[in-house]
Amino acid sequence: MVTTARERLRAVRGPVVVTVVVLLGAVLLALAAGGPTSGRLDPRAPDPSGSRAVAELLRDQGVRVDLVQSTARVRETAGPGSTLLVTDPELLADSQAAAVRRTGADLVVVEAARPGRFVAGVAAGAPSEFEVRQPGCGLPPARRAGAADTGGAAYDVRPGVPARLCYARDGRPSVVQVRDGGRRVTLLGSGVPLTNRRLGDEGNAALALGLLGGHDQLVWYLPSLADVPASAARESVYDLVPDGVWWGLVQLGVAVVLLALWRARRLGPVVTEPLPVTVRAAETVEGRARLYRRGQARDTAAESLRAVRRSGLSAALGLPARSAPTTIVDAVAARAGRPPGEVGPLLYGAAPADDAALVRLADDLDALDREVRRP
Repeated sequence: MVTTARERLRAVRGPVVVTVVVLLGAVLLALAAGGPTSGRLDPRAPDPSGSRAVAELLRDQGVRVDLVQSTARVRETAGPGSTLLVTDPELLADSQAAAVRRTGADLVVVEAARPGRFVAGVAAGAPSEFEVRQPGCGLPPARRAGAADTGGAAYDVRPGVPARLCYARDGRPSVVQVRDGGRRVTLLGSGVPLTNRRLGDEGNAALALGLLGGHDQLVWYLPSLADVPASAARESVYDLVPDGVWWGLVQLGVAVVLLALWRARRLGPVVTEPLPVTVRAAETVEGRARLYRRGQARDTAAESLRAVRRSGLSAALGLPARSAPTTIVDAVAARAGRPPGEVGPLLYGAAPADDAALVRLADDLDALDREVRRP
């Protein structure tokens, strides 16, 4: 059997469409999982993930909160004697992280996966469960706050590094403050305590105000992909996606290709297979009749009888298969010698009221068939 190009295209069209839809969905899910939530840790945002509440509290305490969204503005605004908050450090290229570090301002870095870019001697450890923890350290803001919602990113500090390790679990702190020359670098494992939703819980507000309100000026840095230098844009975007997502996409791609190959396989000729059991037609009819009787489906049974008779009578009279009811009734009545008013209810009447009426209908249809086929 020779297949044409159109037939081959029709055979692969469905799998190709499914493949494209699945890949697009996977890419969108990966981007949604890796990208920041709208308004997240934004000092202007009143939504639950925003940080407008803590920004207003800082202003009430006399702290000037300056929102910046580019590295150039960070260089102009931040400096010694100010606090610089970096809300999403993984959006920064290495050159941008180095520029942040050179400002000389006290740094508060949220959820840093590569803390060594901001302070030497600190590495990221295994993430920990987000929960209420006691400070367990002598850091003044943590001591004043007491129990707070902490967790998320955890850190490993090299021995000899002058650091205060707070809110630890299994020996790994989620809040670390390191003396780096004349300034302090604070690594905050999770930004949740800074959000509007959780600021009022536990000692979150006291911890946030203590870490961010140490100076009269707070430079609130919201990084964005639009600010990534062109020379580092490709590498930075790639680094935003976790390795597990790439491996998942590869596995998904292999599965989709195998599915497409399976669905697009060439079908051979139709192969007949004998039935395991041969059922006589009479037994089939009797079985269906018993089902109709058990379900009291007299209307369905009557319509089946009438449909068979209409088809047979139309063929016997040479009428088209889709003839109108009035045409069939008139032709049958003329051939049988009966009035149309008597033939019509037989072929298109209402459902029988009981089993006896159904039996009479069958007998009447048989009689009508004999009259029409009578030579």
